[in-house]
Amino acid sequence: MQEQGNKNPNASLAQLGIQATVAHWNLSPAELTSKTVELGQGTITDMGALAIATGKFTGRSPKDKFTVKDSITENTVDWSDINIAISPAHFDVLQEDIIAHLHGRELWVRDAYACADPAHRLNIRVVNETPWANLFCNDLFLRPSAEEINTQEPEWVILQAPSFEANPEKHGTRQGNCTVVNFTKKMILIAGSGYTGEMKKGIFGVLNYILPQNKGVLSMHCSANEGASGDVALFFGLSGTGKTTLSADPNRKLIGDDEHGWDSGSIFNFEGGCYAKCIDLTAEKEPEIFGAIQAGSLVENTVYFPGTNQVNFADASVTENTRVAYPINFIANSKEPSVGGNPKNIFFLTCDAYGVLPPISKLNKGQAMYSFISGYTAKVAGTEVGVTEPQATFSACFGRAFLPLHPTKYAELLGKKLEQHPDVKVYLINTGWSGGGYGVGSRMKLSYTRAMITAAINGVLDNVDYQAHPIFGMNMPSTCPNVPAEILIPRNTWADKEAYDKTANHLAGLFVKNFEKYASQANEEILAAAPIVNVEA
Repeated sequence: MQEQGNKNPNASLAQLGIQATVAHWNLSPAELTSKTVELGQGTITDMGALAIATGKFTGRSPKDKFTVKDSITENTVDWSDINIAISPAHFDVLQEDIIAHLHGRELWVRDAYACADPAHRLNIRVVNETPWANLFCNDLFLRPSAEEINTQEPEWVILQAPSFEANPEKHGTRQGNCTVVNFTKKMILIAGSGYTGEMKKGIFGVLNYILPQNKGVLSMHCSANEGASGDVALFFGLSGTGKTTLSADPNRKLIGDDEHGWDSGSIFNFEGGCYAKCIDLTAEKEPEIFGAIQAGSLVENTVYFPGTNQVNFADASVTENTRVAYPINFIANSKEPSVGGNPKNIFFLTCDAYGVLPPISKLNKGQAMYSFISGYTAKVAGTEVGVTEPQATFSACFGRAFLPLHPTKYAELLGKKLEQHPDVKVYLINTGWSGGGYGVGSRMKLSYTRAMITAAINGVLDNVDYQAHPIFGMNMPSTCPNVPAEILIPRNTWADKEAYDKTANHLAGLFVKNFEKYASQANEEILAAAPIVNVEA
C-alpha cells in the first residue's frame, strides 16, 4: 500500500468495502504523470503536459446522469429530463457491483475539497482506476495541505470505474455508462465513462443543491475576477459568448473561470483549477490558457502533428471538446485563496446572432432575474450547407444541466442578493451581431466589447443617458468611451428598420415561449420583465 500523508489508508478504503491490491494515495502530479506513461495510458507533449484519451466518451452524457429519489430529494429536486430519478435500491446494487469490480485492482485515491471559503468547505475523496483521472482531480479540486490530509475525513465520496459497464435492467440505468448521485449516502458513482468532466460537474451539481437550499448561498456557473481596488466582476455566458476570454484580464486577478458561490460578503471559487476548451487554441488568442499547458496539466483527446509530440490544437478528429485541466495557480494573475468580496458588476454574456440585442444594456432586478432564468444565446447553423439562420439556445441560469433545484429558486436567490446589495449593477452584453443578423450584419468587435465592460467596471456608465429598448425593456447607454455611439442602439444600425422590428419581435416570442415552462413558479417581478410581443407583427 503506497501512501502520502494519510493516517490509515487501508482502513479508509475498507470503510467503503474496497480491498485493493495496491492503492496509491495522494500522489504528486509528477508521480501520476510518470505512472500514466509507464502504464502506456498517456504521453508527454512538447510543452511538458500529460496527454491522454478519455476513451469512448469525450464529453458528458446528460441523459445518463441520475439522482437517487428518496426522502431527502423527493420533494426538493426539480425532477425532469435534466434531473432523472433512480431508486435507492438500484443505487445500492450498482454500488455493490462497482465495489466488487474494484476489488483486487490497482487504485488511485485522492483527498481533496471544494469551496475556497472555509465556511462552506466540502471534503471529497475520489477513487480512480487510472492515475491520469486522479491527476485531473488534483488539478480541478482544491488541494489540502499535508497537515490537513492527515486529519481530513471525506464528506462526499466519488467512485469512478470507467471499465465497469452498468446493466440497465439490473441497475436502472439507460445504458452501460452512468453518473449517479446519492444525497443520502453522499456518494457519486461513475461507471462506463472515462470522461473526467463527469467528476467535476458531479460535485458542481451537489453544491448547486446544498448551498442554495441549506445555506442561502447562490451557486453560479460563471467566471469571476477582481480589480486592484478589490472590486469583483462576475461573467455568465454559454459556450461561444466570450466568458473565458472576457474574464481573462491581465489587469485583474482571476478568482475562477467556471463555478462560484455568492455568500453574504463573499464570492468564492468552488474549484482549485480550470478545465479549458483548447480547440483552435493559440498563444496569441488565449495566452493565459496556452501558458498553463505545462508539466502537471492534463490535455485530453487532442492529436499530435505527425511524427511529433506537438499538439495540433486545430485537429478536431477525436472531438471538438478537446480540453486541458490545470491548477489555477498556473494562471499568472490568479488569486489565492480564490475568494473575493461582494460583486460590484455582473455581466450576462450572449452572442445574439439575430442582431437584435444591444451591445451593452443595464438591467433592473426583475430583468436580471428574467434574463438569468432565460440564459439566452444564439448559434449559427454553419455545419449544414446553405443553412444560415440563427438558432436560439436557452439554458436556465446559464447552466441548466447542473441545477437540481427549479431554476426560479436560483433566480429568486439572485434577486434577494441584489436587494441586499443595491449597489451591484447587472449588464447584458451582446458579443454577437450588429447591423443585421448573421449573413447581413457583422460580429461585434472584441475591442468594443472590452471597452464597454471596462467603462462599466470603472463606473463611467453611471453618468450617461439611457433609453429603454421598446420590446425588451433594458436600458441602453447613449455613449461609451472608445465605442462608436451609433452601434449602441441596435435598431439604428440596421438599414431596414422594419426588418429589425420584425426580427426583434420574433426573438421576443422565442423568449416568451421558452419561459412558459418556468412561469407557474415565477414571481410577479420576474413575469413583469418579459419582453413585449406584438402579436400582429
